[in-house]
Amino acid sequence: MRNLSVLGTRAGETYARSMQVIIRTQRGIESGEVLCEATEHVVANMVDPKGGQILHEQSDEDKREIRRLAEQEEREHKMCSDCIAQLQLDMKLIDIERLFGGERVVIYYLAEDRIDFRQLVKDLAKEFQTRIEMRQIGVRDEAKLLADYGDCGKPVCCNTHLSEMPPVSMRMAKLQKATLDPSKISGRCGRLKCCLRYEFDTYLDLQKDLPPIGSQIITNKGKAHVLAQEILAGQLLVQMEDMRRIVIDAADVMTVLSRSGGRGKPKQSDDAAHETEEAGGGVAQAERPAEEPLKTDDGE
Repeated sequence: MRNLSVLGTRAGETYARSMQVIIRTQRGIESGEVLCEATEHVVANMVDPKGGQILHEQSDEDKREIRRLAEQEEREHKMCSDCIAQLQLDMKLIDIERLFGGERVVIYYLAEDRIDFRQLVKDLAKEFQTRIEMRQIGVRDEAKLLADYGDCGKPVCCNTHLSEMPPVSMRMAKLQKATLDPSKISGRCGRLKCCLRYEFDTYLDLQKDLPPIGSQIITNKGKAHVLAQEILAGQLLVQMEDMRRIVIDAADVMTVLSRSGGRGKPKQSDDAAHETEEAGGGVAQAERPAEEPLKTDDGE
């Protein structure tokens, strides 16, 4: 999971794209990567960006420390799993993140109901000797943390360029005539693929130029009834008065007699058709999300 932040720099310091840096954010000292300059255009396209400061470029010692923390996180993951099992908590441990500066350890977990993890926090704070932050996430957030590649063969969008989870509905798949097989239109999170939204607005714009399904039209070949639309091709499947079914170009439509007929399915409004699933550039991006904490405790 990535968190985009708009970070300041010290006077006279400049950083290039892809430079690995050490940054100070609201959570503490973290490692990050420079993406681009925080111009007015970039900041305007960000939603509630976090602030902070770039401290310096990562040194060899910093990189060794990051590798050491990754190994430590693996051990702490096992310890946390054992504590959850011992306390018989109905939750699924997803990941553990230890901040570079050691200010806190963030525990990411899945749970259907509210969990009383006060005893767990006390045990972990005593064991890890630092502040513990419990963060409940959804299945899409789990994919952001753990998923690697999608069915397309590329890294999953939620773990690369997506900073927000767009709502996705079955209507988007139907309009683009994608297969409705759940196993083929579902992402690594088990929800509808985010990429179904990417071209949806373009399909809507192109569809506005076509007579709706069910409408009566006049073509250069006579009167017809619209049965289906080929949106990208700009074509219509129509039934002529002599019951022949043919494909015509939208440019061949001379007049639309009625916007919906007795047969076929009338065009739905956006409000009625949207049954969305629960969703689940700056200067630098932190390596994990910096959201509002649910529960913290000091390891003192």
